[in-house]
Amino acid sequence: MTGSVSRGIAAALILAGSAALAADKAPPVRDVPIGGMIAATIDGKPVSLRVDPGAPGLILMTTPAAEQLGLKGGMMELGYSVGGQGAMQATTVRPMTFGTTPVKRRIGFPSRRKGSADGLWVGRAYATVGDGSIGPGSLPEPVVRIALRAPRAGERTVALPMVDGGGLFGRLSGVFAQIVIGGQPVRVRFDPYHPRTTVTANAASLIAEAQRGTLTGTAEPVEIAFGIVRPVRTMTLATPLAVGPLLLSTLGVRTGDVGSAAAIPEAEADAAPPDPDEIVVTAKGKRDPKHDRLTLGADVLDRCSEIVFDKPAKQVRLTCG
Repeated sequence: MTGSVSRGIAAALILAGSAALAADKAPPVRDVPIGGMIAATIDGKPVSLRVDPGAPGLILMTTPAAEQLGLKGGMMELGYSVGGQGAMQATTVRPMTFGTTPVKRRIGFPSRRKGSADGLWVGRAYATVGDGSIGPGSLPEPVVRIALRAPRAGERTVALPMVDGGGLFGRLSGVFAQIVIGGQPVRVRFDPYHPRTTVTANAASLIAEAQRGTLTGTAEPVEIAFGIVRPVRTMTLATPLAVGPLLLSTLGVRTGDVGSAAAIPEAEADAAPPDPDEIVVTAKGKRDPKHDRLTLGADVLDRCSEIVFDKPAKQVRLTCG
């Protein structure tokens, strides 16, 4: 009897020790408060950055902050395209700290070069909040938990696969969730700092076919990113689209960005023809799903309390009511 008790105690101690060891090995978590503002340093100088789940993989500084820090661009400049307009970023790799963690990161800021002859590819700031913006992929912690609002009763958490932008500069494109629509992968971007949910044209056509979507109304100007505004029309879905715990019944369609939305039917049979300014001539060729984007704006993310980017698990966990 004494031996059995001793063995039981030993087993309990082993289990307790294993649990403690597992807890010790749990990946560090960065908790980002509502509003997204965190403190960091660049070259030992303090900066205030907004963690933006929709931001590209560069740490994107404002022009005043870049000048104050004395940042000088190197040979590598990057351009982010939004509907055929470009945001050129001078870049440099600098030492940074987030708390006590020292790292080196590639930093971008609006290019001072003249830009393209047509004036579309120029230096543009991503945002003007704080000293700059940082995406979850650039933070050193393996798990980044971004609070959007206080939790509410009845919320659900759903995990989605996490991917980067693909291609040569995949990680620098940002971090996305991925869903499958009509057998095709579509990257989902989270943008709580813009009011409207939008989708690029090719992805909108997929959604329209799968969920019986129709277009209504005229195009309205909507800011997408880097201050770039694009024409957007409303698409209503007969069958709502599930994105994790969210159900989307309407979307803003970027009718001429990344393909064409010409195949999407109009809600009214006698609808007026599309605005000629929205028509885009695209080269014939195989569709590249890496360029499709469904961007969830504040109109749907207001239903969510947090987004967790779990890099080791390659998951984005979305908690919404």
